Amino acid sequence: QVQLVESGGGLVQAGGSLRLSCAASGRSFDTWTMAWFRQAPGKEREFVAAISSFTVYADSVRGRFTISRDDAKTTVYLQMNSLKPEDAAVYYCAKAFRSPYTIDSNYDHWGQGTQVTVSS
Repeated sequence: QVQLVESGGGLVQAGGSLRLSCAASGRSFDTWTMAWFRQAPGKEREFVAAISSFTVYADSVRGRFTISRDDAKTTVYLQMNSLKPEDAAVYYCAKAFRSPYTIDSNYDHWGQGTQVTVSS
């Protein structure tokens, strides 16, 4: 059984940083492709970043956000630097079951989300 639990969200000023964590349970975590998505009020959920043996980033976060994983801890991280007000959203981690990894319908397990608020 797969469970994903996000943490690390909060309120930060524009230009600041946050690190999100996603603690996973389940077998063969090291084989999973994991991703972060986000959803702002009134907007569709959007892809942020994915990690397997490679990493993929949305254009809007490339160079500011870094996705990483610690397979020993079965945890995925999202380091977010130079945060902007438009980064404010609920951030979700997810486990993929197929590619392409930028599409949310290709993910079959989701966490409950963690809120990120960025003040200007």
